Amino acid sequence: MRKYEVYKNIRKGAMIWGLPISLFAMMMLSILASLLVIIFSFSLVVILVATLWNGTMYIVLTKIARKAISLNFHTVFPKIISNKKENLTNYVNY
Repeated sequence: MRKYEVYKNIRKGAMIWGLPISLFAMMMLSILASLLVIIFSFSLVVILVATLWNGTMYIVLTKIARKAISLNFHTVFPKIISNKKENLTNYVNY
């Protein structure tokens, strides 16, 4: 009988084929685009190039997903959370 492991890291984000959802969607768009190119210009060279492109893209995306590169240029949360009313001098310092 097979044993299935419980996925306990659900808070880290869903993964499909080792990719987060956004990178997986990008990979699927690339695969669909290459399939359209193969269908409309059917040749052996196009098939090999599309396969090579999708393979390298998958490898690059998995390396990006492992490093967890984030492109956040600003902070989401404020530095101080307080119920005190802000005066103008504290507002200018931010």
